[in-house]
Amino acid sequence: MTIEVNGRKIDWIENESVTKLLKRMKYTFPLVVVKINDKIVLRSDFKIKVIPDNSNIDVIHMISGG
Repeated sequence: MTIEVNGRKIDWIENESVTKLLKRMKYTFPLVVVKINDKIVLRSDFKIKVIPDNSNIDVIHMISGG
């Protein structure tokens, strides 16, 4: 059982939330957009959204500039 995060296959963990996945992957950027199977997950749902097995996850780091 695996998931794919930004093109990298990793082990799937049952009942893992988006928040827990970001922590496990050591994504510490304050502004990220997360898509699971091409659907955007609202930031307010990161703690409750459970990642299904065989998911394709995109984590996009937002940066500011000027």
